[in-house]
Amino acid sequence: MYKIPFNRADIGKNDIELLGESISAGHISGNGPFTKRAEEQITKILGNDRTLLTTSCTHALEMSALLLRLKPGDEVIVPAFTFVSTASAFMLYGAKPVFVDVRQDTLNIDVDQAEAAITPRTRAICVVHYGGVGCEMERLVKLAQDHNLILIEDNAHGLFAKYRGKYLGTFGALATQSFHETKNITCGEGGALVINDASLAERAEILREKGTDRTKFLRGQVDKYTWVDTGSSWVISDLLAAILFGQLCRADDIYTQRMKIWNRYHTELKTWASKHNVALPTVPDGCEHTGHVYHLRFQRGDQRDKFIDHLKQLGIYAVFHYQPLHLSTVGRSLGGRDGQFPVTESAGDCLVRLPLFNALTDDEQTHVIESVKVFDPSN
Repeated sequence: MYKIPFNRADIGKNDIELLGESISAGHISGNGPFTKRAEEQITKILGNDRTLLTTSCTHALEMSALLLRLKPGDEVIVPAFTFVSTASAFMLYGAKPVFVDVRQDTLNIDVDQAEAAITPRTRAICVVHYGGVGCEMERLVKLAQDHNLILIEDNAHGLFAKYRGKYLGTFGALATQSFHETKNITCGEGGALVINDASLAERAEILREKGTDRTKFLRGQVDKYTWVDTGSSWVISDLLAAILFGQLCRADDIYTQRMKIWNRYHTELKTWASKHNVALPTVPDGCEHTGHVYHLRFQRGDQRDKFIDHLKQLGIYAVFHYQPLHLSTVGRSLGGRDGQFPVTESAGDCLVRLPLFNALTDDEQTHVIESVKVFDPSN
C-alpha cells in the first residue's frame, strides 16, 4: 500500500554470494568461519578487545546483565526513551531499571539526571546513542568511574559513529550492536557484544555457548567441553554471519549513501521546519553519526498523527518511535507516572521518522521532501 516504505533492506549481490559460500562450505550453525571473519572485521575497525556476534542486540544486552552478576535489589540506570530491551534485559536477571529523562536536543540520556539517580544499589549505567549521535561520553565515563559503576553502551543505532574522534561502543566496559533489518548494517536479525574489558571476554564466550566452554574446545584448548556456568543459546548462525560480513565489507559505501540522504533532508527541510516550529535532529560538535535516523518533532501529538496520515495518503510510510518506558504497564509497576519525564513523553507523542535507507532513490526522496513541505501543522 506504500509507494515508499519506511525501510527497505539492501541485501546486495556480494552478500548473497557469501551466503551461498557458507552453504557450500557446510558449516551453517554458529561459531563458523564467517562468524569469526565478521567478529574480526568489527574488532579491527573499533580496536576493542573482543567482539562476539549474537542472535540479537537484545541477547547481547542480556549477556551484559549476566556478566554483571546482577541480583535482586540491584539497580541499573537507563533512559526512559529507548527500546524495551535496554531495560528488560537487566530486569530479566533480577535488577531494577531506574529510568531517567533524556536531553531535549539529542534525546540522549540526561547525565545530570543519571547522576542524581545513583544510589548505593546502583550497579551500572546503560546509555543509548539515539540515532547514532553520541552521548556525553566524557562525563559518563567519569561518572561511572567516580561511583565504581559499569558503563554499558546500547549502540544499536551507532556502529562506526564517533564521539570526539573515538568510536561509539568503545567507551564502556561493554557495548551492544544491532543488525536487525532496520539497521544500517543488517543480516535480518542479529547483534553483537563489544567487549572493551578483556577480563570479561572468556566468561562472555561461555555465556554465549549455553554456559559451556565449547569455544575453547573449538580452538583445541580442551579435549572436550562441558557445562561450567549459566548461559543460553546466543550464537548466530553462520548463514547470517556471511550476509553480515558482506555488509561490513561495504560499510563505507552504505554509510556514504545514508549520510547523503540524511544531509539532503536536513538541508531541504530546514526552512519548512523553522516556519512551522518543527524540531529537526541536533548533532552536537564532536559527534560524527552515520545517518541512521532522520526524525521530525512536532509541537503536539495530534500534529504528528495528522502528518503521518498525510504522508500515508501520498504513499509514504513514516513512523513514530519509542513510547515512554516509564509509562508502560511494567514501567508504571516500577513507579512510573505521567509528567515524570517530560522530554521523553513529548518525544513519544510528537516524534516521527522519515524513510531512510541506503537504497532510497533521489526521486523517492524528492517525493518525500515535497510531500513534507506541503504539510501545514496548524491546519
